[in-house]
Amino acid sequence: MEAVEVLATFGAPAAVGLFIGVLSGLLGIGGGTIMVPVFRLGFGLSPLLSTATSLFTIIPTSISGAVSHLKGKTCVPSLGLAMGLGGAVTSPIGVWLASLSPSWLVMLGAALCIGYSAVNMLGKAIKVSPKPSKQDGVANGAEGGEAPEAADPAAPAAPKLTRKQLVIGACIGLGAGLASGYVGLGGGFIMVPLMLSFVGIPMKLASGTSLIAVLLLAIPGTVENGLAGNIDYVVGLSVAVGSIPGAIIGARLVSMVPERALRFVFGGFLIVAAVVLFLNEFGILG
Repeated sequence: MEAVEVLATFGAPAAVGLFIGVLSGLLGIGGGTIMVPVFRLGFGLSPLLSTATSLFTIIPTSISGAVSHLKGKTCVPSLGLAMGLGGAVTSPIGVWLASLSPSWLVMLGAALCIGYSAVNMLGKAIKVSPKPSKQDGVANGAEGGEAPEAADPAAPAAPKLTRKQLVIGACIGLGAGLASGYVGLGGGFIMVPLMLSFVGIPMKLASGTSLIAVLLLAIPGTVENGLAGNIDYVVGLSVAVGSIPGAIIGARLVSMVPERALRFVFGGFLIVAAVVLFLNEFGILG
């Protein structure tokens, strides 16, 4: 019986983490879009515990991806730092607002963000060529973003940014940190499109840069959640234990798995998860 309890306590979250990590390595996504609905619907955590544990788990699962991007020079470190510091200021505010909000509103916010990420992923799936190519591979990234493999020789050199661009990056981080603290997602779904539109860095550098920012901005919000007792550390660490090797496996499977089909399947999964998450909070599912 004890073995069964241990398996249920540690094994199930680790298996979920492995799944999340593999998808992260294959598609260049962060795990928050999966973790929040899984924690809420699969593990039965409260809305606040679900978002707080997701934010906590994002930190260890982001480290390997950030290191990979730094080594592969597929990011702009100065911009990532600027956004991360901006987000670090507001992520505790997002956590505080979540603690004051009704649970259904927090889950509604998470469902909307997950739904947006799903639509974004399906849109990219439509644009991806049905025929696999060397450029289809992506590595660890953040929600809503894409990134090339760390060793991609086609990745452009990191541009030298002006002070104005860094200030814009910090402002982007302020908004991403607030959203991240509130719904427990990484914030890449906000940062990547805004970086492309207002900072003007290449797409191949956007997701790696976003991942550095996510890693930094998640820390203060996680500390606040930890002090408030909102984190399920057993579930969070177990998921992280599985996601880190899963990301490595996923990155190695990039050339073997048809990205377009995978994006369609996963995008559809996220839409279903967002709808179920929303309906669950209003008791429509029973």
